Formats: sequence, structure tokens, C-alpha cells
Amino acid sequence: MNDHEPGPTGADDGLDADTDPGTDPGTDPGTDPGTDPGTDPGTEATLPLSLDAGRHVADPAVDAAPATDALAAPGPVPQWTPPSGPLPSAPDRPWHDYAGTTYPMPLGPGPIPARSSRPSGWIWPVVAVIALVVGLLGGVAGAVVYDQAAGDDAPERYAGLDDDAIVELPPVETGGVTAVAEAVLPSTVQIVAELDGNPQGATGSGFVIDVDGHIVTNNHVVESAAENDGPVQVVDQQGDTYDARIVGRSPVYDLAVLQVPDDADLEPAALGTTEGLRVGDGVVAIGSPLGLSATVTAGIVSALNRPVTTGTPGDDSSYINAVQTDAAINPGNSGGPLVNLRGQVVGVNSAIATSGGATNGEAGNIGVGFAIPVEQVRITADQILQTGEARYPVIGAQVGGSGTGVSGAFLSKVTSGTPADEAGLEDGDVVVEVDGMRVVDGISLIVNIRTHQPGDTVDFVYLRDGRERTTSITLDSEVG
Repeated sequence: MNDHEPGPTGADDGLDADTDPGTDPGTDPGTDPGTDPGTDPGTEATLPLSLDAGRHVADPAVDAAPATDALAAPGPVPQWTPPSGPLPSAPDRPWHDYAGTTYPMPLGPGPIPARSSRPSGWIWPVVAVIALVVGLLGGVAGAVVYDQAAGDDAPERYAGLDDDAIVELPPVETGGVTAVAEAVLPSTVQIVAELDGNPQGATGSGFVIDVDGHIVTNNHVVESAAENDGPVQVVDQQGDTYDARIVGRSPVYDLAVLQVPDDADLEPAALGTTEGLRVGDGVVAIGSPLGLSATVTAGIVSALNRPVTTGTPGDDSSYINAVQTDAAINPGNSGGPLVNLRGQVVGVNSAIATSGGATNGEAGNIGVGFAIPVEQVRITADQILQTGEARYPVIGAQVGGSGTGVSGAFLSKVTSGTPADEAGLEDGDVVVEVDGMRVVDGISLIVNIRTHQPGDTVDFVYLRDGRERTTSITLDSEVG
């Protein structure tokens, strides 16, 4: 910030020539004869001019004359006589009438010399030096890139879901289900995994997420095979089967990442975002419901940010802030893509609601399905691919029934030394808001926390003794 200190007013220190004409005779044209020829002939006759082809020429008689006091009264005005002879030829110049005789207006000190079109002699050496420097810098940069790409300790080819590894641009224009199916079916696979010792016991779906052939599916599709070291196979749209390796999985987010051999040559799907989705937008579910591979169903977005749990019955550890859809989803669709009408994946189909209200993969479709948002899929898959495991945020508190009749998440236990404890939360507090999002129960609290990342600082609003309080919590993390 600049400080401006106004000075005192009303004083004249004599240093301002513009405001004191008596001390600056050169600034007042009425008292400085000869500085403005042609505007006051009564006071400027002491500097007679002769005309030579329209140019001003100094008069030696005037140059040798003594200087005139600018403050003295002017003397008699000498008579000025125009030069004799024919008028100079200047048809393209304006004419000035003086004392009844017309002369061309002066053009100034003389003709302007023509500018040479040849560059100065110093330009070419400078250009050569600049070219040499640019070439050297380019060579150094190329050498650095080559060393990083080909050095002994260069990183592995895959380093996570960066912009070069995934497909960002939509493969189809906004259009019908037919165009979407043609674009995404080559990227969707059927997954056959062991279930309870049966090599053909579990069938689900998945899709290729990057150019290196990594496949995303649900954890509950491959969980049994992972725990029993059983086989996992991938079947593409053409019916070709490939053995797959489980890179890592996250039971908390119900996601897993598989790797197929390089010769599988599977096309990656385009990834979109749920931020632009609106309730009522058209979506397409692709997968292998009931073992029927390459099946396409269509519907709309029924709801957004729906907190639900996924996984097998009785397993409440998987919580998602789901995209709800009425596209037909059945057992076998799990892990397959939910796609918008631009052909971009916006979620992973994970659960369906049954007539009893449960969200699992055992019952048939009743028009209420749930998909994990693609933003969470990218984060979790990236963590798995870079480190082999996924992490989720925690605050160090347990939720349970409140019995208070107040909408919110009742904290049944706050563990000492955890972020929740350090932020001042206590047993019995009721959390009603997380980072501006309303919390109505324990599930919505967990889902709202898990939409953030470990290390984020999140604002909590909670009730204690009937009073509303606020605090900020920096989220810790656990593997899961």
C-alpha cells in the first residue's frame, strides 16, 4: 500500500515557475518576443524571416543584434518587405496570405532523408547469437528428457491416472443410446472370479480406465478370489478371455483395479464427471447382468448425492455418495460403467435397492440402482496404481443411535488423540453439518467425510446441550 502525504497549502516557495509568470519569462508568449512567429506581428518584428523555397532561414543581422529585455516596452515596429521574384513552386503545399502577398507555408528545417531498407550492420550478429542460444537450450532440454525416459533409474511406464493415461475427450457427440453403446461396449468387459471356492462362482462387469489396460470393477466382485488367491478372468466384447491380476482393492469404496496382459489390446473408456449431471439426464448402464455379457440398458439420473452402503449383505463398511438411476441394473452389472449420453463414464454400478430396502446385488431390478461417482473412482484407482493400496479419511469417532429426536449423526465415542478429539468434539455431540452439507444420520456423516481426502481441513457444525457450535477438523487417514 502506497502512502500519500499531502503537503501544506497556501505557501509559495518560488520554485514553481508555471504559477509565477514574473520569474519565468519563457512561458508567457506575450512577453517573449520571437518564440511564436506569426501570431503577434506587433511584437515579433525583431526576428525578420526570409523565405527560401519555403524554409525558415536565420537572419545574420538579427543574430548579431543585442538581446531585447522581455519586460521592457516594445519599440517601433519595423516594416517587413516580402522577397521579390516569382513564387516558389509548391503545388501540394498550403498557401499563407501575408500583407496581401501569398506564399507557401514553410515545411520545417529541410527535407527528411530517405530511410535505407538495408538493416544495420549489428543486427545480423545479434540474430546469430540468439539462434545459437535457442539451439543450445533446446539441446539441453532434449538431453534431460531423454535421460529421464531412458536412464537406469527412470520411473516405470505407469505412474497413475494422469491426463496422458486416461481418455478425457468424449468419443461420441451428444446423441442416442445406439451411439453410446457403439462407443463404450468395446471398453466394457465381463469378469469371472472365484466365489467360495467355485472358480465360476461370481460374475460381474468392469471397464478399461486407461491406455495401459487397467480395469476397474467392484471390490465385492473379486473379493473372494483375492482372499483365496483364486483365478480372475476377463472376457471382452468379442468373447476373448484373458487372465487378470488384481492390482489392489478398496473395501471402503467397493472398488478394485485389475491388470490384463498387453496383448489384450482393450480400448479405454472416456471418463466424464458427475458435477454436470442433473436429475432427469439420460444415462446408460453397460455390463453382464445375470451373466449375459455386453448388455445395454438405459434410464435417467433419478437422484444425486444419495448416501448408501454397498457390498454383501451385513457388510456396512462401504459407503458411497451415489448417483441413483432407474436404468435396469441386476446382479452381474456390478462394476460396469454408468455412462452419460456423450459416451463418458460417470459412475460404477455397484448396488440396487430391493423391495425390503436393502442395497445389495442379490435381488432383481426394481428401478432403483446406485453408482459410485467417477470422481471417487479416479482418486481411488490412482492411489491403488501408485501405491498398491487406497486410503480413506477418518476423524476418530464412532456414530450410533442418538435417542435425542434431533436430526444428525450422534457421536457415541470420540477416541482420545484423534482429529475429532483435538477439534473439541465429545461423546454425545450431534453433528448436523459437514462442510456446508447437511447431515441427517450416521451414514450421511460417513459419506460426507469420505467425499473429502486425507489431509483436508473440513468445517463441522454440531449440537451440544442444545447449542449449535462449530469446529474445523483436519482429516486423518486409514488404509481400506
